[in-house]
This record gives sequence, structure tokens and C-alpha cells, in this order.
Amino acid sequence: MKIIDCHIHCSESNQDALVGFARANGLKYNLGELLTMMEDYNVSSGLLLSPPKTNGKPVPNKEILRLCRKSKGKLFPIVTVEPSSSAVSECLELAKKNKGYTKGFKILLGYFPVYPAHKVYSRIYDYAESTDLPVMFHTGDTASKTASLEHANPLSLDVLANKRQSLKIVACHFGNPWFHETAELLYKHPNVYADISGLFAVGAKYSNQYLKYLARAVSEAIYFVGSAEKIIFGTDYPVERYSDAIRFTKSLQLEQDDIGKIFSENAKKVFQL
Repeated sequence: MKIIDCHIHCSESNQDALVGFARANGLKYNLGELLTMMEDYNVSSGLLLSPPKTNGKPVPNKEILRLCRKSKGKLFPIVTVEPSSSAVSECLELAKKNKGYTKGFKILLGYFPVYPAHKVYSRIYDYAESTDLPVMFHTGDTASKTASLEHANPLSLDVLANKRQSLKIVACHFGNPWFHETAELLYKHPNVYADISGLFAVGAKYSNQYLKYLARAVSEAIYFVGSAEKIIFGTDYPVERYSDAIRFTKSLQLEQDDIGKIFSENAKKVFQL
């Protein structure tokens, strides 16, 4: 079964804040390791997103584009947008210059105290709608202890989805722990999707029990939505190892054809892969 990983991080920055996750998972966390693992686990392609740096800022988008070029067709860039007029202008210029290669945008809800419907993002949404590019939103738990959970709550996407009914919206991490709130968004809005990346980290005392809980919670959320056609696979590498993420996805209490849709078919449609 071919797999598409719609949520990957990687950089060569010594300020990358995800290094701790990589070490906990026994990963080297570099492009060579990532591409080797993708080959080993039958991952045909993936979307590369800027990881956060220790100062809270994302790794520059140009660095993500450079790594994607080095991957020779395995990785495609998602442009991360910060909430300022200058950042929006820079991201739009980058996306237009790499039209067809860039597969979407990412907005870091919670890491900045700005709601998704804020006017600062309007030009991103206009361009995304005109080119059928998805906009991915960090939702749910954050890697920062000072981030705003109020702004990261997936229900904050409801206002945007009402206003922008032709905008493809992807709630990253299924809004963890707000699974059923995210399910309601998917049920209500035809243009809202969710990925299942970065839901867990191994090694805690109750990891096994937590994984069982997660499988039930995500499965039940999908039952509420009524189908798995809006659910997308992702690892959040290096937060999750491929072996763990694939095992978790296969443990969802769904029919096998729906598991296949989650692994690849849904991402192809949403991201034009």
C-alpha cells in the first residue's frame, strides 16, 4: 500500500525545537534519514513544513524549499505564514514563484494570539481559493507552554469556514484533544479536512493505554463525521516514527478501504498530488 505523508518536519537548523522529539524517538532527524525511512515504509511522497525554532519562530520557508529540491521529487513544500503583512507578502511571492510545486500554506494557530479569520491572512486565503491550494492550521495541543489554547481550539475555524466556503481547510492533529469538536467541523463544512499527525509520543508510563484511547477517540470521531474521506495521514516526523504512525493508523476501527483512503487517496485529492 502506497502512503502519502502530508505532515513532515525537517531542517538543518541547530535551533530546531523538534530535536528533543527526535532524540526521544532514537532518530537522527535529517533529510537522508527521512528519505531512507520513506523508502523503507513505502511512502511515495510527503509534504514538508517548517519546524519551530527554539525562539518560537518557524524555520524560514526558503530552507524548506531547498530541502524539497534536494529530495528529488519525494517532498513538496508547504509555506508557513506568520501573522504580519510583510510575512504574508513574502509567502505569496514565494508561492507564486513556485506555483505548481508549492502544495499549500500553514498557519500556526495557538503559537500566535491571532484567530484564523483575522484580516491579516485575507490575501493568503484569496490566493489559496483562486489556485485551489489548501491551508493547513495547527490545532490543539502545542509544543510551547506559553502558546494560547484558546486560539488553537479547532472551533475557531468555524467562522472562517462560514466566510470562505470554497477554501480548503485542514485541521492538523485532528484538533487533539478536541476530537469531537473537529469531527463537528468536518461534518458541518464540506471544505474542512483533518490530518492525524503528531497525536502521540512514545515512552510515557501509560503510552500503550493512551494509544488505545486515541484509536477509539479518532475512530468514534470518524463515525460521527460519517465517513473517512476527509481524514489524511501524517506523521509529524520527528514527533512520530513511521513504524508507530503506520501501526496506529492500521489500528483504527475502520474498514480496510477507508484505511487506504487515509493513507493516500484523500491526500491526493486535497493537495493535488
